[in-house]
Amino acid sequence: MDRRSFLKTSGSIAVASALVTRGAYGFVPAHNWEKYDFGSGPVVTNRLNQGPFPIYAPEEIVPDSEVVMATTASKKILKNFGMGLIVYVSGDIGPPNIPGESLEKSIEDLVKLPFVQKIYMRPDWRQVQNQAGKLDFIDYWKITFDLARHYNKQIAFRIMLENPDVPYLGAPEYLMDKIPYVKLKGEWPGSPNSIRTTKEHKMPRYDHPEYQEAFYELNALLADELNGNPMIEYMDTFMYGFWGEGHSWPFEGHPFPDDLTAEQTFLKMLDVQLKFWTKTPLVTNTQPDFSRVGNSELLDKTIRTHNWIRTDTIFIENMQIESLSNRPPWIAAISEIGLRTLDRLETHDGVDMNANIISHVLDLGANYWSLWNWHNISAKNILDYYERNPEPIDEINRRIGYRVRPSWIWKFTKDGHQGLIFGMVNDGIAAVPGVLRLNVFSEDGSVNVGGSIDAGYPKQTGVFQAMILLPKGVDWKGLHFKVELEVKGQMYPVEMACQQKTNADGSLTLQPNL
Repeated sequence: MDRRSFLKTSGSIAVASALVTRGAYGFVPAHNWEKYDFGSGPVVTNRLNQGPFPIYAPEEIVPDSEVVMATTASKKILKNFGMGLIVYVSGDIGPPNIPGESLEKSIEDLVKLPFVQKIYMRPDWRQVQNQAGKLDFIDYWKITFDLARHYNKQIAFRIMLENPDVPYLGAPEYLMDKIPYVKLKGEWPGSPNSIRTTKEHKMPRYDHPEYQEAFYELNALLADELNGNPMIEYMDTFMYGFWGEGHSWPFEGHPFPDDLTAEQTFLKMLDVQLKFWTKTPLVTNTQPDFSRVGNSELLDKTIRTHNWIRTDTIFIENMQIESLSNRPPWIAAISEIGLRTLDRLETHDGVDMNANIISHVLDLGANYWSLWNWHNISAKNILDYYERNPEPIDEINRRIGYRVRPSWIWKFTKDGHQGLIFGMVNDGIAAVPGVLRLNVFSEDGSVNVGGSIDAGYPKQTGVFQAMILLPKGVDWKGLHFKVELEVKGQMYPVEMACQQKTNADGSLTLQPNL
């Protein structure tokens, strides 16, 4: 936790920065997130009638309707887009480095863990690009993509522009003689033998034209290959400072001449990412603006453009908990916090620290949670804990994200048409991170009707109703019902979390079962 202990050691700096007049800035003051106006959310096309649906006169919308089918909640593990457990194959210091074991085996052991659905990588910039105009991916990037295809798992990633845990500076070598780096003020406390304490920490002048041009090209090259690629789950935005988290703690200030230049630079860099990543969700860290580089506006703009948010810990700042747990319902939340290895695992009041972590990720209402052990990445460390205490990981796997199903299905007849009302529920801990589309269709394709419900619904409590009217003369029995998720214009199939049998395509055959 020392790497992000901002408020413990630097409260006076944080308070002082909050008192600075920000009239010329886009600074977004702290606010409660519940019911805050972030806009109406993603556009809903072909919006279904979502009620209310009175049965009796004088508002006889669905005359003589009756419940004809019901589903019950399932505990099965789902592999839907927008949710899941993410295994890390690389973090701050790279991929696993296990003596006597090949890199391919170490990564495969992580990727094939049966209780994870997604994969995460965090390479340095110079590990994906060595020369202008061309990407040069490091070996573990290529290995991971091959294994992801083999095991049918999706990848999320962040490119770190700077990294305090490596001896070199962040920019690729071809840029180093073109852009100025500025030494940061202060020292990194800790072990005198660690890279963090021995390294001379510098930050680039991100606003330098050569840097901006290279950053633009990096996004263009990556997006050309990966934007909308079905293998990509999401991409973290490239923020200021260490690990791309939006800070250079524990050092004071930043490399820019003033705060306004810092803020405008990173807003421009976010705009570059928004320009190229039009199909793949971008994920911005909820890091408080310790270094005064515009984090509050970056976060606000991320949400207003219907992208997602994340935290790199859950046991420091209360504002990050406020932001993530009270986010707009159509926004996914990613929770990254490393598990303790068995040799560091403490237990208090009968609850070990890993179980405590998982319990708080559930409290947060996360869509994703990381499976990793900080700088000790290995499948063995994860399995050692799982074999000792499988219940916490099994529980979060069966609850994380959204888990939708039609709990009630009503049938009615009006003007020669049969109609169905679906009472959608969500048994997960998070709302739907986008727009849900409901479809009713026949196996031969002669019937295919449906539409979308409001963004973020159904939420984690209550029943959300929507009507689908069938073509005249078509009987509902034997038709299929399926659910899809729309995020940034892309459609993803959704497996429903019901005990009732579903078909190979994930659809539910409609038939009376009451």
